[in-house]
Amino acid sequence: MRDTHETFDAEDFKEDLHEFSNERERIKQMLGHIGGTDDIRRHRILNLSILMITITLFTLEMTTHFLPTLISLEIGLLLISLKIIMLIQSMLKQNHFEFWMLNTIEYRINDMNKRVIRMERKFDQEVTQREKDNG
Repeated sequence: MRDTHETFDAEDFKEDLHEFSNERERIKQMLGHIGGTDDIRRHRILNLSILMITITLFTLEMTTHFLPTLISLEIGLLLISLKIIMLIQSMLKQNHFEFWMLNTIEYRINDMNKRVIRMERKFDQEVTQREKDNG
């Protein structure tokens, strides 16, 4: 015959395990949306294209002078500005994700703290009850 506390603990464990599995899947899905392999590949392509355009324009300008000097400077400034915007956007994504993770960890810690407090109260009640019964 099982003790009711053991059954309750097993059910709680199963529920917590199911909740953990759901949360893990949700995090995996969110990680895929935030910055998966497609995002890395896209960044590499954009970085290489910006680098190649800049090097090509620089080389052509130094050797052929096919564009006026101011237009070359403006194109270079535009490319650098686009790269800075991309870096800022990437940093914002990362900061948002870190904030979300820290917020989730804080929530879980608070939840665990509440559970520990409840368990301490339950334990104190059982100890008090046993002392009354024995005493």
